[in-house]
Amino acid sequence: MIPAPYTTTAAALFALGGLVTCFAGYRLFRFVLGLYGFFLGWMVGTALIDANNGAVMHLMAGLGGGVVGAIVMVFAYFVGVGLIGAGLAAMALNFVWRAFSADPPTLILVVVCVIGAVVALNVQRWVVIFGTALAGAWTALVGLTALFGDGAALKAASAPNVWVVYPTNLMPGGWMLTAAWFVLAIVGVFVQMSTSSKMGKKKKKSNDG
Repeated sequence: MIPAPYTTTAAALFALGGLVTCFAGYRLFRFVLGLYGFFLGWMVGTALIDANNGAVMHLMAGLGGGVVGAIVMVFAYFVGVGLIGAGLAAMALNFVWRAFSADPPTLILVVVCVIGAVVALNVQRWVVIFGTALAGAWTALVGLTALFGDGAALKAASAPNVWVVYPTNLMPGGWMLTAAWFVLAIVGVFVQMSTSSKMGKKKKKSNDG
C-alpha cells in the first residue's frame, strides 16, 4: 500500500524506473535488480502493517522493506536471473492456460517456474533482456497511467487489485493497455539487443587492441 500523500511521487518513480528498465535493463541489470528488489520489499513491508496504522508507519515499513529487498537482490545476482526466468514462465503459462480454462493448478505452476528458473540461468542474456523489457514496460505504464489521471492505479497495488504488479490479469486495463504493454516491451527488446551488441563489439575491440 502506498500512502495517499506519496502517490504522485511514487507514480513518477514507477514511470522513470520502468522506462530505464525497459530500455537499459541488460546494461544496468544490477541497478534494475536493486530497483525491483526495493519495489518488492516495499510491498512486503507495507503488507505486514495493519491497514489502520497511519501513513508514517506505512512509509517507514515500506522504506525498511525496500532497502532490505534492494540489498538482497543486488547481492543475489543469480537469484535475480532465476526469478526473472520463473516470472516469464509463470506469465506464459497463465496466458496459455487461461485461453482454455481458469487459473493453472498450483503444482503445475510451481514446476513451470522451476523449469523457467533453470533455463534462465543457462541463457542469461536473452532472459534478462526480455524479462526487463516486459517488467519495465508494465511498471512504466502503471506509473504513467497514475500520473495522467488514474490516481487509483498505484493504490491498487494493495491486495484486492494485484493486477498492477502481477500483469497476468489484464482485464482492468482492457485490450488497449495490453497492446501498449507489448508494443513498449518489443521496442525495449530491440533497443536492448542493439545496445548490448554494440557493447560486445567495443569490448572485443578493446581486448584485441
